[in-house]
Amino acid sequence: MKSALMLLVLLAMTAIADAKVSKQPAGTVDGQSIDVYTLEDGKITVRILNYGGIVMSLEAPDRNGKPENIVLGFDSLDGYVKSGNKPYMGAIIGRYANRIAGGTFQLNGKTFNIPKNDGDNALHGGLNGFNTKVWTAKEIKDGVELSYVSKDGEEGFPGTLTTTVRYTLIGNELRIEYTAKTDADTVLNLTNHSYFNLKGQGNGDILAHEMKIYAHRYTPVNRNLIPTGELAPVAGTPFDFLKSTVIGSRIDSDNQQLKLAHGYDQNWVLDGGGKKFELAAEAYEPTTGRVLEVLTDQPGIQFYTGNFLDGSVTGTGGKVYNHRYAFCLETQHYPDSPNHPQFPTTKLRPGETFHSTTTYRFSVR
Repeated sequence: MKSALMLLVLLAMTAIADAKVSKQPAGTVDGQSIDVYTLEDGKITVRILNYGGIVMSLEAPDRNGKPENIVLGFDSLDGYVKSGNKPYMGAIIGRYANRIAGGTFQLNGKTFNIPKNDGDNALHGGLNGFNTKVWTAKEIKDGVELSYVSKDGEEGFPGTLTTTVRYTLIGNELRIEYTAKTDADTVLNLTNHSYFNLKGQGNGDILAHEMKIYAHRYTPVNRNLIPTGELAPVAGTPFDFLKSTVIGSRIDSDNQQLKLAHGYDQNWVLDGGGKKFELAAEAYEPTTGRVLEVLTDQPGIQFYTGNFLDGSVTGTGGKVYNHRYAFCLETQHYPDSPNHPQFPTTKLRPGETFHSTTTYRFSVR
């Protein structure tokens, strides 16, 4: 009995193979060499650039074992650089993910101004956020570690911020670990902005996907897509994804919030409240059987349905990205938190370490 138990433990330990990590040159940005790191474990293959920390491609098998790239992107570095990657495809977002109203906030009685790049808002860190930066990279076990030092005053944010992001592929999971430290009081909100289509990137819209979000509340927005401050119940609204629901079933409902965002582009208040690492959302695509589960320790998740994709971007393999051809599940703090004291704080002070983990888990059914 004891030897049989030991054998089962050994089999469990060896069932997950180490990811193979390799590096290839991808080009240059402002004279700096850019590489693409490939993580593969026999089932999942991920390619990551140290420009913007971009998840360039992610191949996952369908229920028949056929792999396909399920994230939007470009074939080469040039596609991201020439576009400025303003769709933010696959990138690390910072210093502040999502919107800051009026591009301004107060901290310790002082006003800070972030460049406006979304109407009257600052979006995803300003004009040149983390998605456009060259990150220092090194191979680690099962993945790649990226680091970037954002100097005091960059894009208007206070304090010199040192950020490290680790991408690791373990089994059927892509894990993203964020760590950051500052030398002065600042605000911080980090996420990854991958666009998913579980049918395969560019293979039609995502309206037949099924979505489940573990949140009883969400943050309604005003006409500028800034939270009103209310934590509204999802019950009885098109924002109720507590049970797995077809994305397109209510997306064009006569609902003011949907009209303001041209679909889904709101923050859900996760039931866990950011107090522990747990399942936040699950997406399922019935024709391929692919399942994506998102686990996080963050208090919110932004569910976005590619409402502003308009066919103007030609991506990987010459695929044109039309309206609602992908969805995003951005784990993060709530939008505009620095201007809403009642929201979970995004302040980071010297001597503190910000640490957060998000995992994308892939399976089929």
